Amino acid sequence: MITTIKNIIALGLIASALLSCGNGNDKADGYGNFEATEITVSAENNGKLEMFNIEEGQHLEKDFFIGYIDTIPLSLKHEQLKVLKDVTISKSKGVLSHINVLNAQLTSAKINQNRIVNLIKDNAATQKQLDDVNGEINVIKQRILSIEIQNAPVVNELKNIDIQIKQVEDQINKSKIINPFKGTVLIKYAEPNEITSFGKPLYKIGDLSTMELRVYISETQLESVNIGQEVTVKIDSESGLKSYKGIVAWVASEAEFTPKIIQTKDERVALVYAVKINVKNDGGLKIGMPAEMWLD
Repeated sequence: MITTIKNIIALGLIASALLSCGNGNDKADGYGNFEATEITVSAENNGKLEMFNIEEGQHLEKDFFIGYIDTIPLSLKHEQLKVLKDVTISKSKGVLSHINVLNAQLTSAKINQNRIVNLIKDNAATQKQLDDVNGEINVIKQRILSIEIQNAPVVNELKNIDIQIKQVEDQINKSKIINPFKGTVLIKYAEPNEITSFGKPLYKIGDLSTMELRVYISETQLESVNIGQEVTVKIDSESGLKSYKGIVAWVASEAEFTPKIIQTKDERVALVYAVKINVKNDGGLKIGMPAEMWLD
């Protein structure tokens, strides 16, 4: 009986030793944390947030209308500029009508000029008649030029008003908050009815459909890792390690010291290469979550 117990204990110790040796050799090829493409959306105008309809964790499509900043002051300025433009145009109408009359006179004088030239060829008109018509044409052209010079400030004023109108319309358009990126709202920085300003962050959005695992490998491992290569990524779970398939998307061209947050003090002095691995997210992967990379 005692011999049997001893044999059982011995077998248990051997099995334990074998398992320990197996775990010791079963080491991942890289360690790191998950990241995601994140964008901070900021206000492009000043004013009150009249509408801001998002919540953290909400999934948004690209070009989704979220809300808008108060546009009443801009709308009033837009109407004011349109009235100013109409007034300026009315000032210029009299000048333009005068120019139109002079252009009609110029056209008539040129017709008369051609007629006299033809008559001179047939000895039916004199050179003096042609000289008189040429003088008349020059006088009309000078009068048109003089009026155009006088009207130049009005024309420039109209151009300036048009530019101001376009600027206000652009500001009104930028008062609309349109989501620029498909993803999930990570952080909400503002609330409806708050006063915001140009450049102030409103929310942060990230694409969590595909996570990016940044791991670090040694120089000896570098030749075993290539862009487009399929690897296994593992994370901790209640039942042990959960595996995902990942694709190597980027390998650093320069070495760096191992980040302090990942390795021990002795290993931090080692030079390593960063590797980015794209992993399709099934909802279980989070930003900052630690993970392991295993070369298949």
